[in-house]
Amino acid sequence: MKLKLVIVGFFLFAFIGVNAQAPRIVYTEPEKEDTRRTSFEILGKIDGDVLIYKNNRSEHAISIYDEEMKLKQQVSMDFMPERIINVDYITYPDKVLFFYQYQKKRIVYCDYVAIGAGGKPLANPITLDTTEIGYSSSNKIYTVVNSDDKQKLMLFKVNSSNPRRFFITSFLYDADLKLITRNFSEVAMDEKGDYFSDFHLSNAGELVVAKFIRAGNNSDFIAGVSMLVKHPDSLGFSIRKVEIGKMILDNLLLKIDNNNNRILMASFFSRQKRGNMEGLYLVKWDKGAHTKVMDTAMVFNDELRVMAKGTDANKKSAFNDFFIKNIFTRKDGGFVIVSESLYTTSRNNSFNRWDYMGFGNPWMSPMNYGYWSPIYSPYGMPWNRYGWNNNMQNRYFAENVLVLSFGPNDNVEWSNVITKNQFDDESDNMISYGNMNTGGEVHFLFNTFERRTFVLTDQSLDPAGKITRYPTLKNLDKGYDFMPRFAKQVSARQIIIPCLYRNYLCFARVDF
Repeated sequence: MKLKLVIVGFFLFAFIGVNAQAPRIVYTEPEKEDTRRTSFEILGKIDGDVLIYKNNRSEHAISIYDEEMKLKQQVSMDFMPERIINVDYITYPDKVLFFYQYQKKRIVYCDYVAIGAGGKPLANPITLDTTEIGYSSSNKIYTVVNSDDKQKLMLFKVNSSNPRRFFITSFLYDADLKLITRNFSEVAMDEKGDYFSDFHLSNAGELVVAKFIRAGNNSDFIAGVSMLVKHPDSLGFSIRKVEIGKMILDNLLLKIDNNNNRILMASFFSRQKRGNMEGLYLVKWDKGAHTKVMDTAMVFNDELRVMAKGTDANKKSAFNDFFIKNIFTRKDGGFVIVSESLYTTSRNNSFNRWDYMGFGNPWMSPMNYGYWSPIYSPYGMPWNRYGWNNNMQNRYFAENVLVLSFGPNDNVEWSNVITKNQFDDESDNMISYGNMNTGGEVHFLFNTFERRTFVLTDQSLDPAGKITRYPTLKNLDKGYDFMPRFAKQVSARQIIIPCLYRNYLCFARVDF
């Protein structure tokens, strides 16, 4: 299950009163063909109907649900081949741009189709590009990224057959899929130590990515960083080194600040190899001047460490299992960083962040000699993103969420913690959280374990960092297990949350 969870303007709140009415929940009826193995994407809402793509045993369809979440129609997508490598989508008020990859013999195709009201295609599918691959290559070739305003989108692929020189082919489109530019660029790489961060597209159509060097015996820390920016009218990337001094960085997360023409970069850092996480390293990068305009190392004090992990925890190691989940920008130049405590245990071992990081580049493996694509888990779970997996019995933990708000001058305005203690065995589908932005506050929706069952819980943050703990949501029918991490906000006051009912996949609409 894959979902691109995008929350625009996380803390661009309008200061309005909180709706005192308790949220209302409406469920879909279980469908016999929809099981926990069903692949799905919550596409969004068009003309009052909720559209959900489903893949059941290679049968593709869009389910159309009305305001009461009653199934109106199943629209078959019989134009799609049975076996799909990957799907992406971008939702607009009146349409969904739906992209899908598939392979025929040694050719990988990337097609798209525009879906309108009622789930009906607005035109025939169109092939955007094809690639011939070798037998040892990965067939996950193409990546789709879009700008925050959704007026620009890019399809790109990376040829890594030469490990010292990657070739990037990119196609920049407008919101109507009209081609703006097509470019072929090359980036010099170190065969063993160079990796890419996640890719981003600015509102101006610039492709942004960080290249970093992993060092250490298990490639478990970052020793060098370069910022790469490709402008729409340039043939190649502008590559500038980001001076990080003696910082030992853990993992990089980027965010484009379109309002201020900058790139934000954040990472936890330590002072020694495989040492405790000491704080946050932050960089502001001017993408027009190609230079760093700010960097700072925020050291976590004891008060923040106790807040993050509680009084009983070891303060020195309090942040060793925290991972940055999101960076949200504000118009005034301020920003918010959200991180979550995530780790796993098995019968004989407890896995820490270095075990996940040790796998190196999440998009490339020694057996991948052709093309690779930066496709990873979009839900921010480190054991998924970095390819960690084994056959032992695993217990997954998702605990406290730390929220840090920074002002335009990069000072910490406030910090607070959403307190939770979640775990589950063999699957991480029920843990972590989803977000709902209602304008005056941001809700964190997550499961708590009560009386041997999961209960959906709601806590919110206002613009000043105040936490409100709401009563248990109404209409929490027994037997429904929510998966809030895969939820999608479909309107100003509605969110769709997938759930399981007796092993059947269902969906709940929550009205705030």
